[in-house]
Amino acid sequence: MESSPSSSPSGQVIPAFQCLSGGLGAAGDLPEGWAGDALAVGLFSGTDHPLQAATAGLLGGDPTALFERRRFRCKPGELLCLERPDGRPATLILVGLGDPAEFDGMALRIAAAAVARAAAAAGARSLGLALPVEGLDGSAAAAAMAEAVRLALYSDLRFRSEPEPRPGLELVSLLGLDPGAAAGLDTVDALCSGVELARQLVAAPPNVATPQALADCAATIASAHGLELKVLERSDCEALGMGAYLGVAQGSDLPPKFIHLTYRPANVSRRVALVGKGLTFDSGGYNLNTAGSQIEMMKYDMGGSAAVLGAMRAIGQLRPEGVEVHAIVASCENMVSGGAIHPGDILTASNGKTIEINNTDAEGRLTLADALVYAGKLEPDAIVDLATLTGACVIALGEEIAGLWSPADGLADALLEASHRGGESLWRMPLRRSYKDGLKSPLADLKNTGPRPGGSITAALFLQDFVPKGLAWAHLDIAGTVWNEKPRGADGSGATGFGVRTLVGWVLAGAPA
Repeated sequence: MESSPSSSPSGQVIPAFQCLSGGLGAAGDLPEGWAGDALAVGLFSGTDHPLQAATAGLLGGDPTALFERRRFRCKPGELLCLERPDGRPATLILVGLGDPAEFDGMALRIAAAAVARAAAAAGARSLGLALPVEGLDGSAAAAAMAEAVRLALYSDLRFRSEPEPRPGLELVSLLGLDPGAAAGLDTVDALCSGVELARQLVAAPPNVATPQALADCAATIASAHGLELKVLERSDCEALGMGAYLGVAQGSDLPPKFIHLTYRPANVSRRVALVGKGLTFDSGGYNLNTAGSQIEMMKYDMGGSAAVLGAMRAIGQLRPEGVEVHAIVASCENMVSGGAIHPGDILTASNGKTIEINNTDAEGRLTLADALVYAGKLEPDAIVDLATLTGACVIALGEEIAGLWSPADGLADALLEASHRGGESLWRMPLRRSYKDGLKSPLADLKNTGPRPGGSITAALFLQDFVPKGLAWAHLDIAGTVWNEKPRGADGSGATGFGVRTLVGWVLAGAPA
């Protein structure tokens, strides 16, 4: 199966992909039917693998001396690029895979992404990927490599006055795969388009990605893919008693937009709700973020909503059977003004719970509170919320792993499995009930923040109060994973679109709870 190259709205080339069952011969023979500008070969460290012999054939002899001279150790993601003006192919890229015992789908993605960037930098228009897939499902391996290549080549050119032309790769051939592996390419375009949309939303400046812009994005998705859309205005939210959400929104001149986007297939057997935090800018309110807290980056505080909208864009294209999906975003800004909430104010959420505000910078959980109540009234089988919620989660898990909290073992396991398949990392965290004592208020039902220790846990416990008892629910804190200052793993720098692949994979698997 082969897709066709296309262009993104910014003019960036989106490569086509094909699977070729022929691999490299031991003498460096190229697969029948393949002729490309660049060939990439994956090499393990300290082991004898057929690709090692093929590399020797391509280089015309034992490459040990070359590797020593170039200090190439086959470490994960390490590259050795060789230009061969009179050879075929003209560019040979060797990529290290490390210890074969540690090689998995994530390592496959990292290698494919590194190779794609190197091939594009070398000016290649066509690339062959000869990476080992033994022990991996063929279609999953094809999908992982194709997704990694396309997402590694993504660049955001929207805000350049004179964007540089990016010719890019046009055709990527996945070599040595079984014929059935091509089925893995079926979801690649939809999934990557969803991730790219999430990246665009997160990366956009706050004067562009406003609450109205998120509502407009939802409308575009609904129109293009036949989804249902309801946008609640401030008065609608007042009628529903959403005092927590509206309390955050009241400091901004921009009106809030409560977005409800629905994918409704025939013969529904399950109903799920995806809730994304949608703070398009978070000043911190009167507990003001300062320069040291990277206030200029608080545009990415809507990373949860970006993931949810990106997932819905992919779901709308893929049209999975049997699962009805509701996406909910309570979008607004958290600003400082004469009308903004004060520390010490008491707000009433739409389920009647009262909340004492002891920190106006813990605003995301207030908007999510009313969004979760709204989602619960839809009577779903499961709710998953995503939010750039706490710095405490970043301290606990760093910038490559998102936190997962859930009282439902089945839902937690399903999300962990979906994240692993999609190349995203989750770690299940505890919902320790005794920590909820830190949220007690002398005046209201609860405070919006607890003590500093265990801050990501108390945030999750706060959210749980707004989910109907007994309903399968999971909270994903993606504060550390939504943005890369430097390239890492299979992602480049900037917005990552984290969460889209996990959500879509979970829904495609039937959304088990």
